[in-house]
Amino acid sequence: MRLLIVEDEKRLAVSLARGLTAEGFAVDVVHDGREGLFRAGETPYDLVVLDIMLPGMNGYRVCAALRAAGNDVPILMLTAKDGEYDEAEGLDTGADDYLTKPFSYVVLLARIRALLRRRASAGTPSPVLVVGGLSLDTASRRVHRDGAEVTLTAKEFAVLEQLALRPDAVVSKAEMLEHVWDFAYDGDPNIVEVYISTLRRKLGAERIQTVRGAGYRLVAVGPAGEGTA
Repeated sequence: MRLLIVEDEKRLAVSLARGLTAEGFAVDVVHDGREGLFRAGETPYDLVVLDIMLPGMNGYRVCAALRAAGNDVPILMLTAKDGEYDEAEGLDTGADDYLTKPFSYVVLLARIRALLRRRASAGTPSPVLVVGGLSLDTASRRVHRDGAEVTLTAKEFAVLEQLALRPDAVVSKAEMLEHVWDFAYDGDPNIVEVYISTLRRKLGAERIQTVRGAGYRLVAVGPAGEGTA
């Protein structure tokens, strides 16, 4: 999943980005309100972490502008202010949650995951994705194959999640790079193939099909390794 951090305290922004990247998220960072509004409007983010006190345009205005444009991306607001009226103003402009600085990174991560689960539950009955004998718990970030748990790294889980969100559909390499790696990634795009190869080794090669020239597809496979209808 891809997150946007809009925070002008650069050390804090970099620290948050490193922590969230280690959790398997693709994270983009900007330090200006207008740039944040542009990024959030141009890129389909899964969640925005938005500071209130920003140069160029404050977080209230950024949030209000996104909502006015029909953008329903979950927004977690951050602020150094402390008071019920500040929180009310943030929520009134369309923010989904509010966190006052200084805050615990553990609490921030919990809030982010709660917002992502809430959004997922609006379209699906459970945060668990099931494709044949494979299940992904997007809340606990755990994967089971035919009932047995399989240990994946954060990035491996993120790649698999992109496939599991659209079972039987083709997910292109470009889409994978966009949602699993951040916009600043300029390394070898074949990194996707490396992760696909690792997932096939851990989950079974038959589960992930290559569609030549198009991308990859996760298919339902039963306990016996047979395709399911």
